[in-house]
Amino acid sequence: MPEPPSGGATTGADSPTTARPATWLARWLDVNADLARLHASNPMLDAVVDEQDGRRIRIGGHWLVDFASCNYLGFDLDPEIIAAVPGYLARWGTHPSWSRMLASPALNRRIDAELAALLGAEDVLTLPTITHIHGSVLPALAARAHKTIWDGCQLARGRGATVRRFAHDDPDELERLLRAGGAEPRVICMDGINSMTGNPPPLHAYTELARAYDALLYVDDGHGFGVVGERAPDEPCPYGRRGNGLVRHLGESYDHVVLVGGFSKAYSSLLAFVACSTRLKELLKVAAPPYLYSGPSPIASLATVLEGLRVNAERGDELRTRLWHHTRRVLDTLGELGAWTPNTSGFPIVEVPLADPDDLDRVGAFLFARGVYATLAFYPGVPRTQVGFRLQLTAANTDDELDLLTDVLHDLASRFPLRSADGPRTVVLP
Repeated sequence: MPEPPSGGATTGADSPTTARPATWLARWLDVNADLARLHASNPMLDAVVDEQDGRRIRIGGHWLVDFASCNYLGFDLDPEIIAAVPGYLARWGTHPSWSRMLASPALNRRIDAELAALLGAEDVLTLPTITHIHGSVLPALAARAHKTIWDGCQLARGRGATVRRFAHDDPDELERLLRAGGAEPRVICMDGINSMTGNPPPLHAYTELARAYDALLYVDDGHGFGVVGERAPDEPCPYGRRGNGLVRHLGESYDHVVLVGGFSKAYSSLLAFVACSTRLKELLKVAAPPYLYSGPSPIASLATVLEGLRVNAERGDELRTRLWHHTRRVLDTLGELGAWTPNTSGFPIVEVPLADPDDLDRVGAFLFARGVYATLAFYPGVPRTQVGFRLQLTAANTDDELDLLTDVLHDLASRFPLRSADGPRTVVLP
């Protein structure tokens, strides 16, 4: 389904419009025609990976370098973390089959304590996925926001909340909505590091509005946690230190802020968290269905979270510095080519729009043939002006793999025009 228009959402009951099924179906098919065509014909979608060797993957008989992975720190391939997992399994088995309301392994309590300390938050509650959190926490509390945030808002709407949209990165429009009043409590829902542009929001402006209008700012930092962190004079790279998330990176506090993040990206583990007050945590334990009824994360995931937190403390900043250099190299290459990218942050999500969106199928086939696996950015997932592909760098990528990528980008640009930059590209770090 198409994502909602760029922007965030406030939850707080709109009058739904009703379309005839035939009209709705025709519109849905038209909007998703590009995706349906790509899905049917392009090897860069819905692929089956038959083998993996480091950050190289084999699809059928074809080996490619994976630049579509969200495993930013490379923890999925870290020998030290992998070697620690069997000890946890021997002690705890493969899976704790209680619902969290009934019982949890002590591993969960350790994770909560260590994570709260890392984030500088009063408390955290962990659930298996960010999607679980959006679908249960938002209704309990009452977009270019991520679609799962929007889905959570729709669930809240079904329970009597009003849902209103505001434009992406537009605090002024949000303030007009807040000033107009409405039902309380009010929750402002938005992305942290955007999953397509790689850019952070103007968080200070949003936190000021949340505090001024006594609203709760709900931030999904799925792509920022583990990568960006608190700033310091001795930081080894502009991502900051410790990877403790966007709130700390931008020097904000958790006053009127609920931070949602996950371990499935930088930590390569099936677990997610809500950073919140202890009082809100206790409410969610009896109000959030995944805590009451769902199966919990498997022991291997809890193990890799704990070991990942340890490795992050020991050498995470070194890995983030490597990640920064990889990303810097790709951005510099795009600058040499005169290509435009919406990434102005220098964070490791680099979208490369095409001059002609109708080239996307052929570009995907070209990248595949040249041994580069990337994420195709198709309409309606992105606006037509940003149709292209997304590159995600990880600390596990090698210098040789970056050599291949930069060579392929040069060759691709000579065959398929990239959207050109209007002027010199400038990376502006917050």
